[in-house]
This record gives sequence, structure tokens and C-alpha cells, in this order.
Amino acid sequence: MKFAQNALAALALTACATTQQTQSFKTQLIGTWDFVVAEVTAPDGKKSYPFGKAPKGLLIFTSDGRFSQIHVGDVPRIASNNRLTGAAEEYGAIMRGSLSVFGTYTVDEEKRTVTYKIVSSSFPNWEGEAQTRTIDKLTADEFVNTNPNVAGGRGSASNFYRRTK
Repeated sequence: MKFAQNALAALALTACATTQQTQSFKTQLIGTWDFVVAEVTAPDGKKSYPFGKAPKGLLIFTSDGRFSQIHVGDVPRIASNNRLTGAAEEYGAIMRGSLSVFGTYTVDEEKRTVTYKIVSSSFPNWEGEAQTRTIDKLTADEFVNTNPNVAGGRGSASNFYRRTK
């Protein structure tokens, strides 16, 4: 009896692993991911962390092809306690330390890419753009994508996420 239970447990684990491997990238992406860190690698190999080394944020993929991304680093509180009356320096630091983007997405299974079609962003210049990221790693618990061309020629950015539990 014990052997049969162990065999069934092993079969169930194998089935789960096989299912994960055979699911499409899009199916595997669906859900909520916690933002871990963004690491920019400059052309000279130097690393930087535009949102700091311990940012907050989420990346959400829905089954109907929508996404929402929020990255927030170490941003200052507004001294006036009114978001409409902050100082220019406060607004500048907040803009440099945060980014929100939403729109739709498509996945190219063969090329291992996800393309964001941006409806709007806290960086308004991206509105209407399509931006493609390479899927470097995608497991049940971790997702890493790379943007090969960070604005201003700063290099490439790797974004690390963990599935929200």
C-alpha cells in the first residue's frame, strides 16, 4: 500500500512538472508578480539600479492580454503632505524613482519575447509605443525579462520578478 501511495505521489509531481513545461509562455505569465529589482548594464559593463536595490512594485498579466506594471524605488515623501503642492526637487526625485505602465501584451513563443503595447505611462513619451522584452527566465515562481535598449542609450535592463504568493 505504501509503495502505491509513493508511486501515485511521484506520478502527480511528474504530471505537474510536465504541465508547467508544456504550458505556453502566456499561460505561465498570467498572474501577479512582485518586482524584485531592475538592473541596468551600461555598454561599458557597469551596473546600476534605477529603482534602488530594494524596490517595490507589481507586474500583472491578465488572461485577456492586459498588463499593468508599477516600479517604485526609494522616493521622497512630499513635505507639504499634498501631492499637488510638492517642491520641484520632490517631483523630480519621484519621477526618477518610479514608473507605471499599462496596456496590452502579446507573447511570441518561438522568439521567447513579450511585447507591451503601451496605452499610458507615468513617462508619457511611451504612450502608444510597442516595446519588446526578451523572456530570459520563466518558472512557476520567477520571471526575468530584458529590455535590450534602455532609453538614452544607457544599456540593457533586466527586470526580476517573483510570483506573488
